[in-house]
Amino acid sequence: MSKTIESLAGSTILITGAAMGMGKMYARLAVEDRASSVILWDVNAELLEETARELEGRGSKIHTHVVDVSRLEDIERAAEATREEAGSPDILINNAGIVRGKYFWEHDQRSDIAATMNINALALMHITREFLPDMIEGGRPSRIVNVASAAGLLANPRMSIYSSSKWAVVGWSDSLRLELVQAGHKHVAVTTFCPSYIKTGMFEGARGPLLTPLLEPEAVTRRVWRAMKEGTPMLMMPWTVKLSTALRGVLPLAAWDMVAGRVFGVYKSMEHFTGRK
Repeated sequence: MSKTIESLAGSTILITGAAMGMGKMYARLAVEDRASSVILWDVNAELLEETARELEGRGSKIHTHVVDVSRLEDIERAAEATREEAGSPDILINNAGIVRGKYFWEHDQRSDIAATMNINALALMHITREFLPDMIEGGRPSRIVNVASAAGLLANPRMSIYSSSKWAVVGWSDSLRLELVQAGHKHVAVTTFCPSYIKTGMFEGARGPLLTPLLEPEAVTRRVWRAMKEGTPMLMMPWTVKLSTALRGVLPLAAWDMVAGRVFGVYKSMEHFTGRK
């Protein structure tokens, strides 16, 4: 494991999906932790500027870029502008994401399937690919946080596309961690974050399975922040996510389906999902 980063003083951090919700909370933590520069990417220009105004004058230099991370061309343009304006980030938090909760055959090919895979999976890879070479070359303690999901570890009805995007993130992110270690770039640590449902509005209407209450976003972001600084390889929240993955690994599929569906209620957790209005 990489050496713990005690403070972000002198560091540059980039956060995607930074205009609202947990992205905005990460930005507040960056300023609180005395980051030199905080770079905010989001597709919503109005909310992005509101967040920037809230954070300005607190010691960190705030940079904003309106970016549609579903488009590689937008990512490339914003990455180049970011490097020219603030330099490459030492810390990257790939936070932006969307959710579509419906049966697979009800998804629209473009607005649901393509958008979810582009934003939730491919964007993280493209953004990291833009900045990782500089992290490696720079030799400074660097961090990459990839927001996945418990849905990337366990299948669930009405989450086929969302789960697919997050399964991709888990596999890519943890493989990237191993590649960096194998290649000797231990100053760059990757944290894969796999939470259950969080009270952000994104999963409005979803019900937490047995022993798995909806997580409080403020507590979650602070826990992720600590894991990022410590270079924790994988963070699962709450503890029942680890329990579920362990049971799924040892039980026969029919037995697991019964436990997940009838005992824990996992398979019914999205029945009343509405999402953010």
